[in-house]
Formats: sequence, C-alpha cells, structure tokens
Amino acid sequence: MKAIFVIGLVAVFAAAGVGLSYALGASAVIAYFISDSSKFLSIAPQRIFSQVDVFAIMAMPLFILAGELMNRSGVTRALIDFSMLLLGRLRGGLGHVNILTSVFFAGISGSAAADAAALSNTFVPQMERHGYDRQYAGAITAASSVIGPIIPPSIIMILYGAIMSTDVAALFAAGVVPGLLLASALFITNAIIAAREGHPGGAADDTPPLIPTLKRALPALLLPIIILGGIVFGVTTPIEAGALACVAASVIGLTSGELSWRSIFDGVERTAVLTGSIFMIIAAASLLSYLIVLHQIPDDIAGFVQSINLTGFAFILLLMLTFLFLGMGFDFLLGLTVIAPLLVPIAVAQGSHPVALGVLICLNLAIGLITPPLGGAILMVSTITGEGYWGLCRRILPFVIAELAVLLLIAVFPELSLALPRALGLI
Repeated sequence: MKAIFVIGLVAVFAAAGVGLSYALGASAVIAYFISDSSKFLSIAPQRIFSQVDVFAIMAMPLFILAGELMNRSGVTRALIDFSMLLLGRLRGGLGHVNILTSVFFAGISGSAAADAAALSNTFVPQMERHGYDRQYAGAITAASSVIGPIIPPSIIMILYGAIMSTDVAALFAAGVVPGLLLASALFITNAIIAAREGHPGGAADDTPPLIPTLKRALPALLLPIIILGGIVFGVTTPIEAGALACVAASVIGLTSGELSWRSIFDGVERTAVLTGSIFMIIAAASLLSYLIVLHQIPDDIAGFVQSINLTGFAFILLLMLTFLFLGMGFDFLLGLTVIAPLLVPIAVAQGSHPVALGVLICLNLAIGLITPPLGGAILMVSTITGEGYWGLCRRILPFVIAELAVLLLIAVFPELSLALPRALGLI
C-alpha cells in the first residue's frame, strides 16, 4: 500500500508539471518518513554520490555535446542532401529521405529528442511544399526519431549500461541490427502509405549535385563509423570516442565556416544544462531505489513473479508492457533508474541475456515516445510545427504498429540483437 502511495505521489507531481527530479526526490523523502526509515536519510549524500560517480556516465555529456555541435555546423543539411541524392526520386521520396536522415543523424546525436527537434523545422515545411499532408510529415518525423536512441552512439544505452553494469560497447553493437530493422519497417510503411495516398516522388531538379553533396556529407557519414569502430574493436573507450566526436564536430564545423565560437559556447551551455538535469534525476532516483532495497521489495517482486509462475517469454511481455507504459508517460530515466533494477535481474535469473534485455528495454522506452496518448516525441513535433497533437497521433499509428512489430520480433528472436556483438567478441 505504501509503495502504491509513493508511485501515486510521483504521478501526481509529474502531472502537475513538477520536474521529474523534484517529483522523485520529494516522493522519496516522504516515503522514508511514512515507512519509518528516516534515519537512513543521513547517508543520502553518500548514496547519491555513489550513483553518479560511475565511469561510463562520463561518455554521456560528450555525445550530447557532439550532437549539439553537429546540429549547429550544418551537418543536418548535408545529411538531408545526401539522403535526397539516394532516395529522393522514389514515390514518397521525401518520407524515405526523412527516415534515412534519421538513421544517419542517429549515429551522431544518440537522442530521439535531438532528432525530432533538428528535423521537424526542416522536413515538415519542405514536405508540405512538395504536396505532402503536413500532419503526415510531422508524424513520420516523430516516428523516425525513435531510431536515434537505438543506433549507436546512444545516450540511453550509456545510462542503462552504467545503471545495470552492462558493457556499453556490447550494447552499442547490439543496437545496430534493431536500429536498421526499425528503419526498414518505416521504409515499408511509408512506401505503402505513399502508394495508397499518391505521394509525389522527387523531381529531377530537387536532387542535389553528386560531388558537392558527397563532399559535404562525407565527414558526417564517417564520424559514426569511426566512433562505433573505435569502441567495438577496442581502439577507444566510449568516453574517448565521445571526446573524439566532439573534436571532429568542432573541426568539421569550423573548417566549413558554419560553426562559430559563439555556437560552440552555446552548445557547451546546452550540454551542461541537459547533463545537470539528468544527474539530478539520477540523484533523486537513487534515494528511492535505496529505500526499495532496504525494504527488500525486489525480493518480494521476485517471489510474486514465481508464485504466479510468470516465467520465460511471459515475463518478457510484462517487461515490454511496463517499459512501454513508462516511455509513454514519464522521462525514460524513471524506467532506467527505478524500475529496471527491480525487473531486469529477475529476467536475467530466468535465462535472458542482459545485453539483449538492454536493447529491448531501450527500444521499449523509445517507442513509448511516439505512443498516444502521452508520447513525448509527438508532443515535441506538435510544439515545433504547430500541428494538433491528436491529429499527429492519428497519422502516426501505422508507424507505431510497424515499430511494435520490430519490438516483438527482437523479443522473440534475441539473437537478432546478439549476433553482431557475438561476432565481434564483445559477449
């Protein structure tokens, strides 16, 4: 009953617009008092420091900064032109270009929010000018942003690896195939809708020139390969790869003349704000997770699961539903910091591979961002484009179904995620 009360407090605070770090922190402190555990608050500083003092987390702000610098240096435009060169002449070509650009951009930003924010202002007006329904343009932009946290480098996977003590390099490698499957599912869905609704193909004069386009896009295309290759082959750690990405992004932007020192400062400032907010949430969640451990709630949950004989794939389905719901209504950090430590060890004890589980959970949380009625990525696109939220929800449903099909596929066949890290000797 007390646990339900605490969860209710978090939900009420979040619904009232209170920041997630404050909602978690306040609820945790109240929970300590109502459970007669207030004496344990004296070690709160030590507990908080132990949760944020994790070596792997250092990579997170570096990849955030790399994405910020790339977005400010004209890389987004270069990636769009290159995607247009490859797929723009097909029927529904701009929809395909939208998806392919998200694949390339995912190798730089590692964030669904960054993808949605960067591409909404560019693609939605452009697709509208070429005869696409504006709501459809917004919907496909939100749907393709889900690729961002799955194809490495991935901020959410870095955090999962740090919290669950799972190798980040293995998680990065495991995200490649699911990310490409997501893109394939979106390509197929867009092609079907384009044929049914008569979407236009790109005109010849819309296709950018070959050599200048390749010249501008090549540095951005090589960067994800260098980052991932360095990590999976042991040349660099994720932290060193993040630092390399920041240096490369700065050099690309400054040499092209599209990145100023003021833009670099703004990128650093934005990174500091985002990193600080994430650390605050981790710190607040650490208090709640410590209380959960004190009262042996994980053991109670494990006992309950065993009592109802929920094992194997049935338990994986429960995991999927839980994290999908969390992705819909809350910041993904709530699922990673509070719920994952409760449920993932049970699944691992039942024989699931921790790397495959990591990819599955990260994909669950990412799809939750485009799942009505509370999808955060839909809300972001709605705010940027001015399109109605529920209209976007209606148009995005075919893409949600396609991505859920991919989610179910990698849940049934975890080897799809594990094949590449196994081949690379990471697991």
